[in-house]
Amino acid sequence: MRRVRADDLRPTAWLAGRLGLRGLAPRADEAGHRHATWLELFLDLIFVYALAAVVSRLGGNPTPSPTAVLAVLGLFVVVQWAWVGQVYYDTRFDPDDAPHRLLVLVALVGAGAMTLGVDEVPESVLLPVGYLIVRGVLLVLYLRARPTSSMARTVTTVYLTGFGSGWLIWLVSLATPATARPTLWIIAMVIELATPWIGKRWLNRCPVDNRHLPERIGQFTIIVLGSALASLLFAVPDHPRPHMIVTAGLAFLVPAAVWWVYTTFVTTRLPQTRLRGGQAYGYLHIPLGGALLLLGWALGQVVRLADRDAARLPLELRLLLATSVIVWMLCGLALYWLWNRPGATRLAITGYGVASTIVITATVHEPRLMLMLLSAAIVGYAVLLTRRLTATSQDLSRETGR
Repeated sequence: MRRVRADDLRPTAWLAGRLGLRGLAPRADEAGHRHATWLELFLDLIFVYALAAVVSRLGGNPTPSPTAVLAVLGLFVVVQWAWVGQVYYDTRFDPDDAPHRLLVLVALVGAGAMTLGVDEVPESVLLPVGYLIVRGVLLVLYLRARPTSSMARTVTTVYLTGFGSGWLIWLVSLATPATARPTLWIIAMVIELATPWIGKRWLNRCPVDNRHLPERIGQFTIIVLGSALASLLFAVPDHPRPHMIVTAGLAFLVPAAVWWVYTTFVTTRLPQTRLRGGQAYGYLHIPLGGALLLLGWALGQVVRLADRDAARLPLELRLLLATSVIVWMLCGLALYWLWNRPGATRLAITGYGVASTIVITATVHEPRLMLMLLSAAIVGYAVLLTRRLTATSQDLSRETGR
């Protein structure tokens, strides 16, 4: 294989300079850390409303059908995937010049169209049109970055091929009957979701930023948690009775414990050799985020039923609540595995969390009692896990210091 000489890169370097691109080197602060830009945070705002629109499709029925739950999860994947595509671009290419900003503003318009179209899927074309705009902007950004270096050409070839194929299928869906659109959307999403895995061999040669990617995905997870809290707060009636304030407080302990565990994990750095192209790390946050979104809605329904002095929680709601918590715990274990192989203690903590959730939701039917026991179990899980995460991080730091 011929080695690349400096002279070979002069034309592409000149073109990159004319385009105002910085290539694969992400911008960093004085300490050498890559942080989210103001533009990235601005992009996050519209997705707050998109997530709220997605979860609102479940309405106030405490016994949603499996079809309704699957539809919400599918829409969540579309919304998160539209957001995360920009994150993977920014973690490798970050020009932050005028054309880049204008293109991202166009993507914001597309995200707004997606938000407005969520309620009318699949009859309305707002969702697919918005998605086409968001992903079309991403394709243009990759085309801009393509001439910056030989590595950029390799990375962009993978994304342009896979994402471009999915984009064309979304485009075709606009001309099909409303009943056939979801099938085409599923096919397009499968192609797009498979792209980073199929191209993993090439994408891993250009690792994602070891701090920027976890920070950005963590910020989206906090947005999802915020949506979960909103579902919970909206369930509290106006002028609540004292016992309802206590009930809402017990429900609040669950997302608070989730936040505590997650932020403890994110603040411990992942080794670069384990993160690589970020495929596993990013994809594990898809079921994790969907679980948190449904968890907030389910907690809100429990609070509503407690306010009505309901004697029993419906089976469907208890199943949804238990599944959401268990998926969150298992995704947390898998994320930990990317960082450090879990030992017996870590596995035992997860086993305790899963077992206690199953036992409580299966045997306790009264809303307030179930909420009190589940909150206590999850808080106990959070305490044990954060202590373990902290201890493991300290042990690894001492080993690295040697």
